[in-house]
Amino acid sequence: MCFLGILHSLPPIATVRPPAIYASNTRRNGWLRAKINGESDPLLEAAMNAASLRFQETHRPEPLFLDPYAGCLIDPTVQMDLKKYSHPYCLATKFIDDKLLRTVNHIDGLKQVVLLTDGMETRPYRLNWPTSSIIYDVSPQRIFKRSAERLKGVGAKIPRNCLFLHVPLESSNIQQNLHAKGFNGNQPSIWAIQGLSIMTLASFEEILCTVSSLAMNGCLFLGELPAWLAETEIGCKSNAEKWMNKLFMSNGFRVNMISYDEVASSLGVKLAAGDYKNILFVAEQLQFSDDQMETWRREFHRIEEEGDEEGFEEL
Repeated sequence: MCFLGILHSLPPIATVRPPAIYASNTRRNGWLRAKINGESDPLLEAAMNAASLRFQETHRPEPLFLDPYAGCLIDPTVQMDLKKYSHPYCLATKFIDDKLLRTVNHIDGLKQVVLLTDGMETRPYRLNWPTSSIIYDVSPQRIFKRSAERLKGVGAKIPRNCLFLHVPLESSNIQQNLHAKGFNGNQPSIWAIQGLSIMTLASFEEILCTVSSLAMNGCLFLGELPAWLAETEIGCKSNAEKWMNKLFMSNGFRVNMISYDEVASSLGVKLAAGDYKNILFVAEQLQFSDDQMETWRREFHRIEEEGDEEGFEEL
């Protein structure tokens, strides 16, 4: 399954909002212009702005989480305008962090984590992953390479006895590439999406189809989606829920939308004011993965053949 449709067109990034940042070469409250070979790169801009939000959260008096590596991913000349309240993106980051760690800590043996990201993901380095965790990052190659060099430069390391592997978003077959790097659909996994730039509904449907094919029955898929995917106003919760349920169920998932306000209340914090049109969700895989189905088919044929042989012996 190919996610190239995600990269083909580049409308304004919907998954994160630019923080209030300013520098001598940037107008206040505007985008920090990220450039490659002299040309602006919207995907890089979005990734750097997300890192900026994590950097700001880390330096708040009572942060939701700590990201000691976000600073190396942003422009060092940018001055941060620290806010009193947490940005919804940071609240979602905390929610996803906690859900990931709670889930993998209850998995026996091999623990497979697949992160669909913007290429500047720091979770593999900053979270306390248990032993035998294999973390896959699916993201744009050029951005991942850039961030990996910077993270290496500041000494970022994966927890001991864990493995971190990258799968380029530009791969012609994401499913095949994950298998080639050792992903096993007969073993538990957890999937998270945050920051990955989704351009069309068809692109997200490809993602859902791929996760459904690879994730074992009972596995979780969680994260953030741009609200425009629902083709309705996010304020009309019932319509959004109906759309989400239909889309996810058609791919074998039972989904729940998570309220940002409820998450904030559970953490005892207040959200920063502003319009944040994203959907936070947790979905459970109800079907068997392709690998599980293949294992079942092989076992079924084995039992049939053994039954035939026993029948001939009785005759």
